[in-house]
Amino acid sequence: MKAFQKAGHIVGMCGDGANDAPALRQAQMGIAVSTATDVAKSAAGVVLTDPGLAGIVAAVKEGRITFQRILTYTLNSVTKKIVQVLLLGVGLVMTGHAILTPLLMIIVMMAGDFLGMSLTTDNVRPSLLPNSWRISKLTIAGIFMGVSELVFCVGVLVIGHFRLGLALATLQTMTFVALVCGNQATMYAVRARGRIWSSPHPSRWLVLSSVADLVIALALAGCGWLMAPLPFPVLGCVLAGAIAFAFVLDLVKLSVFSRLKII
Repeated sequence: MKAFQKAGHIVGMCGDGANDAPALRQAQMGIAVSTATDVAKSAAGVVLTDPGLAGIVAAVKEGRITFQRILTYTLNSVTKKIVQVLLLGVGLVMTGHAILTPLLMIIVMMAGDFLGMSLTTDNVRPSLLPNSWRISKLTIAGIFMGVSELVFCVGVLVIGHFRLGLALATLQTMTFVALVCGNQATMYAVRARGRIWSSPHPSRWLVLSSVADLVIALALAGCGWLMAPLPFPVLGCVLAGAIAFAFVLDLVKLSVFSRLKII
């Protein structure tokens, strides 16, 4: 059957007979057709269950969809870690106190984890070109997104501390809300390689997780459950600022992703 070689190595191999088994085992992607012998099927990495070669196209498409989901999840995780760590340091320098209580940190991490898990079900568009892991460039992109969200959260913190003169407990609540809303904004910007509206619509689980995340966080903050209460008009302003931040970040990230060739 057909073999595809690159630099002396077999990249892909499609076969059906016992004589193809060594090449199927050696290839980076060995594909056995539905009528292949048991030896060929055991040596291959992929076994087609239907006649013909259409399954190869479906496998490539599914692989690229999976890659895009993993890429979004990774970028989202790197971004959240950078924001949470650096924001605690900035808040400590600005106020002289911990800007988030341990309880608020737990709520933020739980909300972020549920949102992150829902990304594994998201609707994505497979890339037109083969994908490969570029860890260094992926790290740079994650740092950029994280620093961008950090700027938004610090901006909210500065307004609450210096402009509104909020007490420490209320300022902690405002920081909590800024983190939750900022995570949402960054997540929707990250899930699209182009503009936000160019990506397929979010999956049902992603939308449900996103809405539940916002409703619970805003309800806790507005009613003063588990934290100091924050007026609903202020909460609305933070949410509106996060929406505006999402579109600004979406515009800026285009050039960054293009330079880093994140597709």
